[in-house]
Amino acid sequence: MLNRRELINAVASHVDADAKEVDKVLSGFTEVVTSTVARGEQVAISGFAKFAKVERAARMGRNPATGEPIQIKASKKARITPLKAFKDAVMGGAKKAAPKKAAAKKGAPARKAAPAKKGAVATKKAPAKKVAAKKTTKRR
Repeated sequence: MLNRRELINAVASHVDADAKEVDKVLSGFTEVVTSTVARGEQVAISGFAKFAKVERAARMGRNPATGEPIQIKASKKARITPLKAFKDAVMGGAKKAAPKKAAAKKGAPARKAAPAKKGAVATKKAPAKKVAAKKTTKRR
């Protein structure tokens, strides 16, 4: 984990600046973002994150232990949402997700597999290996 002092030193060496000046800039940044979001405005830093104040309305919930309905009070939360460029950098680039298979609908006919291309070699799956059940004995 990178603490505040380490962050200031890393930024100072990255931009070739004095650590005291980077500390002033970082303090100013946090004060401005905090006061702006406290007023209810959003702060978006493109390619990095969006800071916002979110108000949640009162709602009905359920006590998980008893199943009894309970009233949940209205609340205010701070929300920080990472933006696309930040997520891509952290997650190792823009990897495309594998397409999801559509769930078969009841009564819908099953789709047939596409015919093999001409000249393609057909491969056959090996049968699954059977594993014997492990025997256990009672301990005395």
